Parts: sequence; C-alpha cells; structure tokens
Amino acid sequence: MKKVLLSLAAALFVSGTMFAQNITVSNAPQPAANPNAPVITFDKTTHDYGTVYKSGDGTCEFKFTNTGVEPLILSNCTSSCGCTVPEWPREPILKGKSATVKVKYDTNRVGPINKTINVMSNASNSPVQLRIIGNVVEKTSTSVMPEKNLNQGAAPVAK
Repeated sequence: MKKVLLSLAAALFVSGTMFAQNITVSNAPQPAANPNAPVITFDKTTHDYGTVYKSGDGTCEFKFTNTGVEPLILSNCTSSCGCTVPEWPREPILKGKSATVKVKYDTNRVGPINKTINVMSNASNSPVQLRIIGNVVEKTSTSVMPEKNLNQGAAPVAK
C-alpha cells in the first residue's frame, strides 16, 4: 500500500511540474550597455607558485588596468577559503591607470594549492576570477643544499 501511495504522489508531482506555467518576459526592455563603462584588464589571471616550502612566502600580486572610460571601482574581492586573503584598492582607478590586487596564501598548510579569488567591480566584465596554484611541501634535511667542505677536495690555488 505504501508503494502505491508513494508512486501516486510521485506521479502527481511530475505531472504538476510538467504543467507549471513557464513565464518568460521577452518584450521587457533590456538595459542598454554603457559604452563608457570601465573595463578591468588583468596582466594575468593565474599565478603559479610552483613548489613552496612550508612557512614560505605566499604573497603574489595581480596587476590590472582600467581600459574603459569611466572610473573603475572594486567593490569586493572574495576568496574560496580563509587561507587566502586578498587586498584591493578602495579608491577609484581612473581611465588608463593601473593598480594591484595583492593575495596572501597561508603556506603553513602542506599540499596542493588551487584557490580562486573573485573580483567584483563596476566594470562591464565583472566579476573576474583569479586563480593561484602550486604546491606546499615540508622542508626536510634532504631539501637543504649541503655545504661543501672546503678542506676536502678543494682545488689547489695557483701561485
């Protein structure tokens, strides 16, 4: 009996969704694109740290330029997790001027890096997604370059 009621309920749900009204507004006026809108153009959108030692330098910068006409205002930068902290300029970036989004990754976490930073602004191409990639490894005794003992095997000095 339970199976019959469950099947009936599922059939009612499916038929109800098939006959639901699908409202589309095709005659609504679309806002005109602003030809003078700012455009944010990054030199690069991905930074590869390569291999970084634990507690190493996890900072990088993404340089961008306002290639539009009106001033560019970055409203927010968010990262995909708390281990990545972005900093961005709060003042407007004028036409043709450049600035940077600085990103600090917590390199006390060992393992691969694959994080995203979303940059929101008043630009016509907003939001822009930046990525950082790489790998954090433990620093071991074999990862340190051994110093050469100058008393053994040193080349003779010519007189």
